[in-house]
Amino acid sequence: MIKVTINGKAHLLNMEATPAAEALRQRLPITLQMEDLNGNEKYCYMDEVLPAQSERIGRVNAGDVMLFGDDCLVIFYKSFNTAYTYTRIGHIPDEGELVQALEEQGVCQAVFEDA
Repeated sequence: MIKVTINGKAHLLNMEATPAAEALRQRLPITLQMEDLNGNEKYCYMDEVLPAQSERIGRVNAGDVMLFGDDCLVIFYKSFNTAYTYTRIGHIPDEGELVQALEEQGVCQAVFEDA
């Protein structure tokens, strides 16, 4: 697990066993300015690419953290069906607090660090 602090509130991120998740872990700590998109996600294009293994997800769940392409980190705060492909990074299980924190912010700061 790693800790993701969003606007001062800490959340635990359960990491997937993927090369992208491990590559992200190797870059810790990182601070990202994440912008809102479609009222359901925060995203940030990173300076370095991560090893993508994109797959058709079908359904995104609130709390999912994924990689879009090979350099766009996304935190989803609403669930929905999708035809897009993503690489799994992990999941933040306390969706209620996460949703509240992300819905209320346009751009947010997210700090990823060891738990």
